[in-house]
Amino acid sequence: METTAHAAETRLLRIQEAAAEIGATPRSVRYWEEQGLLRPAARSEGAYRLYDSTDLERLRFIKALRDDAGFSLAEIAQLLEDEAARERGHAAFHATADPTERRRILRERLASYDRQISTLRTKIERLAAMVDEAEGRRARTTARLAEVAAESDGAESVAESVVAP
Repeated sequence: METTAHAAETRLLRIQEAAAEIGATPRSVRYWEEQGLLRPAARSEGAYRLYDSTDLERLRFIKALRDDAGFSLAEIAQLLEDEAARERGHAAFHATADPTERRRILRERLASYDRQISTLRTKIERLAAMVDEAEGRRARTTARLAEVAAESDGAESVAESVVAP
């Protein structure tokens, strides 16, 4: 059973299969690759792109950031680079006992977190502004509806008084 699970984990998918797995088009996956957001795990003998489970996780992450959170590809690239730098820094931190080097690594990590926080706060501010605008439009429409209802109620009252004896 363990062999089957391991085989499923290491199964490589062609671009069409990977795209279908995450709900994207092969063209989107190719474009993200062209933009440097990912590299396929391997190439087949026919030079087909092949993606593993790690690639699928990254593709899902890219798609969610783009589609669900509305991040630009440049913002996604920066977030992915910050994460890759964090992983490299983690390994470098544990590979050295030099306090000066460890401080440098931790300062770089802090700078990376600061960039991430700034990117996320900017996104939150833009979304909050969009919510405020939608709420303003809703309030204006509600007021207009009340005005029309009042005008309509007034016209009905006049019509009723003319018809009623």
